[in-house]
Amino acid sequence: MNSDAQANLFLTRWLATAQKQRRFPREIAPDIEWLLKKGRTLGVNAKLGNKLDYLWRSCTGELSEQNDMFRLTYALETARDTGWVYRVLSDKEWTGRHAITLSADVSGVYLSRSSLDSAFDEKGGQIMPLMVRLTGNVAGLTHQPLRLAQ
Repeated sequence: MNSDAQANLFLTRWLATAQKQRRFPREIAPDIEWLLKKGRTLGVNAKLGNKLDYLWRSCTGELSEQNDMFRLTYALETARDTGWVYRVLSDKEWTGRHAITLSADVSGVYLSRSSLDSAFDEKGGQIMPLMVRLTGNVAGLTHQPLRLAQ
């Protein structure tokens, strides 16, 4: 492809054709619709190539072979799929008098934006500790253990 715009156009058209021809199982129809919506509304900023690569790697291969950032993303999405919420908080939301109050009744994972920005290198490897707050049914995390670090 000559440009990101051309790549986005190609992927959006390909996804639309795949959806119309029902090339994929019914279970992933919402994912195809989501990708199409992102591609059509955000254009180049949708980064469809990256999203498709992530979906491919999360559905194939060994999770332990992926980098730390990928495994963290996978764990957060798995938690979200089981009813957990996750949110990245700004420094203002994380500490100080304007910090948000987290509810013990909500099962959630909250990440510090500045900690997230500095915890991983450009290749997705974890180089520093990541500041995380957990609320709610924390014991529920142990039912399906996810090993994030190798």
